[in-house]
Amino acid sequence: MSDVLEFAGVSVVRGDNTLLNDITWEVEEGQRWVVLGPNGAGKTTLLQVAAGRIHPTTGVAGVLGEVLGAVDVFELRPRIGLSSAAIAERLPADELVKDVVVTASYGIVGRWRESYDTLDHARAAHLLDALGAAHLRDRTFGTLSEGERKRVQIARALMTDPELMLLDEPAAGLDLGGREDLVARLGALAADVAAPALVLVTHHVEEIPPSFTDVLLMRGGRIVAAGPVEITLTAANLSETFGLPLLVERHGERWFARAAAKVDEQCIPMSSTVLVH
Repeated sequence: MSDVLEFAGVSVVRGDNTLLNDITWEVEEGQRWVVLGPNGAGKTTLLQVAAGRIHPTTGVAGVLGEVLGAVDVFELRPRIGLSSAAIAERLPADELVKDVVVTASYGIVGRWRESYDTLDHARAAHLLDALGAAHLRDRTFGTLSEGERKRVQIARALMTDPELMLLDEPAAGLDLGGREDLVARLGALAADVAAPALVLVTHHVEEIPPSFTDVLLMRGGRIVAAGPVEITLTAANLSETFGLPLLVERHGERWFARAAAKVDEQCIPMSSTVLVH
């Protein structure tokens, strides 16, 4: 297998719930994919398979030339950068930011007795600087804002110079300024030819960074459409994905979506009168 990711008929079933249903999908070196869909679409489950955190119930999942189920995942995982809410929850609140990043070299959470050389510390400092977080290096992780935490998590995910970078809703919980800053930085990362293959999960079209090449649209654990952003991110495909008539617009390198139909005005209370009994 030469592709970064090569899924063939991948399904994930838990009890009576089918989280992924017959997913066939490939990610090649140099591609930057965004995975888009509503809550419950299977996006995070897809990323967990790609990260080697769970195995498919049926089908074949190839990751970085290896097949899940026939490879030691503990040797595979260091080749993958992962930023997710689940990882963030495991990071010690009292850990210094510089240590949160550098400990990724050993694939551990929390500084212990391991030692790091000058190059490790220099790389951690460089990544924090590239993500606009150099000033946070001596702060503890628990004192950071949500936006600051996101930047630190991405720096940590890049620490091992991964071959594949997975970002699970990196802009979730950010205010407008924080979101736009992060989207711009991820766009710069995507434009770097030396950057690893990227897969970013989001609910929102507005969070697709510039320079992302392809989009995977999901609903109910299935693929609605997949391919280059310019030809796949259409109003028809997006409407099917979210179950609502939508319009899609592009301004420069950014995408935007909104409802195509007006909301029924009878459903919106127009009076501001308050009755006191």
